[in-house]
Amino acid sequence: MFSIPGTSPVTITPAAERQIAKLMAGKNAFGLRIGLKKGGCAGMEYTMEMATEPAANEEVIQQGEARVMIAPMAQMYLFGTQIDYKTDLLESGFKFTNPNVTEACGCGESVRFEPLEGSRTAN
Repeated sequence: MFSIPGTSPVTITPAAERQIAKLMAGKNAFGLRIGLKKGGCAGMEYTMEMATEPAANEEVIQQGEARVMIAPMAQMYLFGTQIDYKTDLLESGFKFTNPNVTEACGCGESVRFEPLEGSRTAN
């Protein structure tokens, strides 16, 4: 994982912690797996799914009763991200505040990252 020893790679707000714990209990799951996939108008989309166990090389973050697993290919892009859960009159859902995002689409569903130094971009 791309991290600083003693520092969590992502932070989870109390609202997100409560919602993740509630989802885990309702699905009898080990935790919430977070990742990224190609898609959307900006190029990448966040993925989330409840999982019964961590996969190989996943980073596991435990906070209170909540557990988040970060897929290996997403770890470098999610470092420093804050995970929150917002509820308002029209919608509710998880919100990611990610300092690594260089561009986001207008609807907020997809994001873009600068290519890492020395890496090739896929077409």
